[in-house]
Amino acid sequence: MENKGGWTVADAVDYKGRPAEKSKTGGWIPAALILGIEIVERLSTMGIAVNLVTYLMETMHLPSSTSANIVTDFMGTSFLLSLLGGFLADSFLGRFKTIAAFAVVQMLGTGSLALATKLPGLRPPPCHHGEHCNPASGFQMTILYIALYLIALGTGGLKSSVSGFGSDQFDEKDPKEKSQMAYFFNRFFFFISMGTLMAVTVLVYMQDEVGRSWAYGICTVSMVVAIVLFLSGTKRYRYKKSRGSPVVQILQVLAVAARKRKMDLPQSIAYLYEDSSEGLRVDHTDQFRLLDKAAIVAEGDFDQNLDGTAVPNPWRLCSVTKIEEVKMMVRLLPIWATTIIFWTTYAQMITFSVEQASTMERTIGTFVIPAGSLTVFFVAAILVTLAVYDRAIMPLWKKWKGKPGFSNLQRMAIGLVMSTVGMAAAALAEQKRLSVAKSVTHNYNKTLPISVFFLVPQFFLVGSGEAFIYTGQLDFFLTQSPKGMKTMSTGLFLTTLSLGFFVSSFLVSVVKKVTGSSGNGQGWLADNINHGRLDCFYWLLAVLSGINFVVYMVCALWFKPRKGKGALEMADGKGFSVEDNC
Repeated sequence: MENKGGWTVADAVDYKGRPAEKSKTGGWIPAALILGIEIVERLSTMGIAVNLVTYLMETMHLPSSTSANIVTDFMGTSFLLSLLGGFLADSFLGRFKTIAAFAVVQMLGTGSLALATKLPGLRPPPCHHGEHCNPASGFQMTILYIALYLIALGTGGLKSSVSGFGSDQFDEKDPKEKSQMAYFFNRFFFFISMGTLMAVTVLVYMQDEVGRSWAYGICTVSMVVAIVLFLSGTKRYRYKKSRGSPVVQILQVLAVAARKRKMDLPQSIAYLYEDSSEGLRVDHTDQFRLLDKAAIVAEGDFDQNLDGTAVPNPWRLCSVTKIEEVKMMVRLLPIWATTIIFWTTYAQMITFSVEQASTMERTIGTFVIPAGSLTVFFVAAILVTLAVYDRAIMPLWKKWKGKPGFSNLQRMAIGLVMSTVGMAAAALAEQKRLSVAKSVTHNYNKTLPISVFFLVPQFFLVGSGEAFIYTGQLDFFLTQSPKGMKTMSTGLFLTTLSLGFFVSSFLVSVVKKVTGSSGNGQGWLADNINHGRLDCFYWLLAVLSGINFVVYMVCALWFKPRKGKGALEMADGKGFSVEDNC
């Protein structure tokens, strides 16, 4: 479409509500400003999460399992709140205002955390090994929780909209800009990883050697700078109008189908109601036929307008296209459910694995590696895996199979396998660490004479698994969902992370209770991990992950993908089939 102002984007407007001109809006510069917010969010959230367990144990004097659950609950809530952010973006605020508002919330959270870790009255008095340590009081923990959950709220709101608003800066109907959008999505995960890398190296080192309040203060200042830069691009952004929450559409289809459940479907789908234009229609499918009853036309399904024309009541009659869009979301659920366990294993990398590292020899010459910084191997594994996949695996796969890479379902399967193997490696490493701990009988609290690098395999395997499963999930939920439900599907993807962390908290609580009451001391998850059997907990996760993988394979073979290529260059495959397994 061309007008006096030049080329415009059909479904986007500028900051004044006028059709967005391609020459003046969108593109890489606005997208880069949006990425800046994501990098700082990742720096703050991961910089806090990976080293929080040591602060809770050593400074707040909390038990090991309690500390681990606080971290996983914090991370789980961060991702769960992405649903709230998505709802607000879709229904009320739009993506731009949502990002701006929640970035301010996260800034307030990191600022509060800086104060909470600085003021002596907000933490219990220090104690030395062998002394009785008083745990943090209820008031001290309340202040800490307020700071953490402000950060969680900010993180959730940002995650729901950053990737979507970034993709809004490119026109899908323009071949050149569409290829730029694919490049944006690929680099989006890369920059997330770079933010995490900064968090687990520079920020964690500052927390341990300079002071936590200084490190969290840097996060606060960085977010202020990112917000200023983000707002500076207001005139350059492309804005897309909110279409309302897709939750309402889903509820309408379910309510109408339930009301008409006793009606018989017509012999031909031509008799089902459809009001979408030819270009916007979604083809009818035979799955979940019960939902098709929502498109049966019955008496009283139409209301009269003031001008006398009849319009369908959306709570009494739904079109075939609306029903098929709901079916698309329902088809995602089995894959959604069977990828949750990966993030449960991931949770161990920032909780118990950090606790393991804190007991081991971490020196290189005179330099002492902070326990939280061991996750640098985790991030390195992600970056190396992405590079090897892009430069080596994709060209070989294209030459052998004629496809430009693994499908999204295949990459998720690879991620699940690697996390299972990673938990087995973690169990073996813990068995070795425990054998050393038992041989050093004179003092369990001192650093054990075993290198922390025994933990590298578990970090590397789960990190490589994340490179596959994260990009696979993101592509799967974006390409297999209806166009009007992209934000919701992104939120659905992020809830797998959330539930993974909550499942971890649940398993820790159950295992602590069951094994701790069996008469074997403090059980598998003792307050001091040198007295427990963390290896048994890791083996449990490995077994659960293996069973989950079998269920995932069944779900993947059942799934019928939408036709067309994925949004990501790394995911141009069309789905998971028996041929893909051979």
